Amino acid sequence: MAEVPVEEYLCSRIRRAEQALMAHHEAVLRGHGLTMTQYTVLLTLSREGGMSGAQVARACGVTQQTMATVLTGLQTRGLVAREPSAVHAKVLVATLTDEGRELLDRAYREVIVLERALTGAFTPEEHSSLCDLLERATGVLIRQTRQSEAAS
Repeated sequence: MAEVPVEEYLCSRIRRAEQALMAHHEAVLRGHGLTMTQYTVLLTLSREGGMSGAQVARACGVTQQTMATVLTGLQTRGLVAREPSAVHAKVLVATLTDEGRELLDRAYREVIVLERALTGAFTPEEHSSLCDLLERATGVLIRQTRQSEAAS
């Protein structure tokens, strides 16, 4: 089998795209005093409503320990409120405060500019195909990760 040049590897291209995306988002969010993880938490809570720390951690792809630190920081800043669950008193349910929603709205208005630019760079058919291809690639990556974890 012929050796494929590294610059043609799909993983390298996906990683470069992800690095460019993260660099843009981090630059925008820094202006709002947010990290990418904090922004993702605010966005998740705005879409899902009240969630436990474990639920937010799963949704954001971080450990529960990391999420506990992030939520404490957001609560200290008045962006998130945490109250005991009506079902489990030891579980704290996180929700956005008005201040958190306002900050998220301001940051989102800048972050969405990149989404619109990317969408505008493709025809509707190309956009749909790219989304489908990325979903398929993500599925392969998840399956491979699970197989590697199971083999360890």
